[in-house]
Amino acid sequence: MEEKVLNTRMENLGFTERILMEATLHEGLYLGRVISQSKDLYRVAMTDGELYAEVSGKMRHQAASVLEFPVVGDYVMVDRESDEKGNGIIHEILHRKSLFVRKAAGKTQKPQAVGANIDTVFLCMALNNDYNLRRLERYFAVALDSGAAPVIVLTKSDLCGNLEEKKMEVEKTVLGYDVLVTSAYVENGHEILKPYLSAGKTVAFIGSSGVGKSTLINRLLGEEAMETQGLRNDDKGRHTTTSRELFLLPEGGAVIDTPGMRELGIDHANIEESFEDISDLALQCRFHDCRHEKEPGCAIKEALEEGRLDRARYENYLKLKAENKYEGLSSRQIEDRKIKEMFGGKKEMKKLRKEFKSKNR
Repeated sequence: MEEKVLNTRMENLGFTERILMEATLHEGLYLGRVISQSKDLYRVAMTDGELYAEVSGKMRHQAASVLEFPVVGDYVMVDRESDEKGNGIIHEILHRKSLFVRKAAGKTQKPQAVGANIDTVFLCMALNNDYNLRRLERYFAVALDSGAAPVIVLTKSDLCGNLEEKKMEVEKTVLGYDVLVTSAYVENGHEILKPYLSAGKTVAFIGSSGVGKSTLINRLLGEEAMETQGLRNDDKGRHTTTSRELFLLPEGGAVIDTPGMRELGIDHANIEESFEDISDLALQCRFHDCRHEKEPGCAIKEALEEGRLDRARYENYLKLKAENKYEGLSSRQIEDRKIKEMFGGKKEMKKLRKEFKSKNR
């Protein structure tokens, strides 16, 4: 029984065969997963128990950006299995299959990792004054770039008088991706999320403060693990979650909660896929270098004039392209940058593949 509980814990933490195999490449170190962070101190879940840890001096010295430090959801290699004799030291971050990145608020506008190794990201938007298609387009573009599968969750459906109309608007905006509707006031409102949850999978909730993320997480956990506060009468959210944290779900899998974000600064995003309708129109222009301004035969200009393309959507597309760090890069340059962020560089990725092959012989 004890072994089964341990195996279930490992599975829910996402310690898959691939992760366990990669961990064997780092002899003398122990596998863990970052479940919360407070400044420079990380809480790490191990195969049996938890410990507090900090990064090694080498990692701190060699990190070229904040994205090369651990983040909630990361699989890490630590020098010990418990912190009875002091904090553990994180020596390695195993390669990430996904990474959700935003630009931090404030003057610095530095990139900030929200969570790593997420399978499904629930983009939450309330159906009251929080409802904002332009903000959803922004969240959607960042989610597509992260490597996680986005699912739109429309909350507070009980406050919406034209539910079907708004749901159709959202479905047209996210181009075929799943759109779910729920309400915290419905006792089993969280049940609609369960098909996306399973052992070994990690989900994350992203959205503004007060849209009901914490309520949904509490329902999934079966306990009041997260404090909840609704929107004020003016619909402005009160920030209740101040840090990211990973929780294991009783029915299998894990969930990451994040602080409420009314604005999501873009560090890089998948603009072409998130605005696939506009990208397809651009291919129909008479000239391949069309600027979509005064050129004859411009398919985008024609779609705008005929009302087939919403002008506010097109203007938001232009705005997000201007913010996007990938704008102007070739597909090869974009791929190189993603490899750098996921693995540390092509050299490190090739080394990892070679080591995997030799282990599997």
